Amino acid sequence: MKRGRLTFVKRFLLVCIGVAMLAFTSAVFEQKASVLIAPNSELLIKGKTNINTFKCKFNINKIVNPIPLYYEIVDDKMLFHEAKLVLANTCFDCGSNVINKDFRELLKTDEYPEISLKLKEIHKLPKSTTSIKAHVQIRIAGKSRTYTVPLEINNDETICASGVLGLNICDFDLVAPKKALGLIVVSEDIEIQFQLNFKALKR
Repeated sequence: MKRGRLTFVKRFLLVCIGVAMLAFTSAVFEQKASVLIAPNSELLIKGKTNINTFKCKFNINKIVNPIPLYYEIVDDKMLFHEAKLVLANTCFDCGSNVINKDFRELLKTDEYPEISLKLKEIHKLPKSTTSIKAHVQIRIAGKSRTYTVPLEINNDETICASGVLGLNICDFDLVAPKKALGLIVVSEDIEIQFQLNFKALKR
């Protein structure tokens, strides 16, 4: 009888330990954080025509802070379930009302008023303390594409992430406009340049 009781107790303890281990694993890898993007950050879209270049700078003060992050750590990677930056098309300034109007028409702003950048995954590059690779999903004019972006991370009082992403607007079913009876042609290739300074909120 005593042996039967001991066997039952051992089995019960094993079950409890198993459940506890599952709970502990979930608590370790599924995490939540929030970050603020500092006002000294910069994000702009650069393009060119057959005559000159142009750049459209985003008003960082229009970003809705803080930004929540939901992620898990798997081996040497961080996988993000929710980490999205939303940019209103009308908050880009291209330097003149005429170019602003053309830029918003290009992005089909009346139908799709926002660009979104969704961080999917990051992992550290071998033999580097500051370089990482990020997989970012970009949504423009209702179309989503995922790109791999090399980032440089500098740790200070804030975390600074900077990089350049080249893309083709045709990937988003956008048509490069022609102006002045076709004499001015906008290139299909553009660049997104950014230097984002993040500050983590205390939990």
